[in-house]
Amino acid sequence: MTSDLITGIVKRALEAGHSIEIEGLGIFRRRAGAAPGYAFRPETTAHVFVAYAVEDLTQVRRLCAALRARGCSPWLDRDKLLPGQNWPRAIERAIEVSDAFVACFSRRSTGKRGQFQGELRYALECARRRPLEQAYFIPVRLEECVVPRRVSEQVQYVDLFPDWDRGVRRIARSIRKAVRGRPVVELAASLE
Repeated sequence: MTSDLITGIVKRALEAGHSIEIEGLGIFRRRAGAAPGYAFRPETTAHVFVAYAVEDLTQVRRLCAALRARGCSPWLDRDKLLPGQNWPRAIERAIEVSDAFVACFSRRSTGKRGQFQGELRYALECARRRPLEQAYFIPVRLEECVVPRRVSEQVQYVDLFPDWDRGVRRIARSIRKAVRGRPVVELAASLE
């Protein structure tokens, strides 16, 4: 598709009164009232990928609810993947575009092989492409357990025990810092 074709589709949708949401960027809509043209509202919600072992799903859902209450949008595979979707690619994409990656460690997840370990490795690769001082990879201990050396030697982790609320506040603070490091997107194309 050419950019002119895409611009035409977006413009026709806006003229018909629809809003156009571009995930991770924001929402375009027609200006209300007498002023002609279009308005753009940039995305401000922090997008957070949450990696976990399925055995920890109950605690992870509780964490996601706490993050939502603090203005974040957690990405949890059980909630976001659609039937028929190429789930390995969807997970990689969600990790790539997230403002933060929260890795939930427990005695069950650290010794387990499979998807959780793959997500950790991919997120560490994504973290390598970000500025060194930018918060991105946030290890979280759900219980007393050993965080893998490759992670603990590079990144400070947070405990959600014995004080759950204190741990969630620390995670939210790191996520806000990650959002402040989000690149600014310039919109060069005009729909006028």
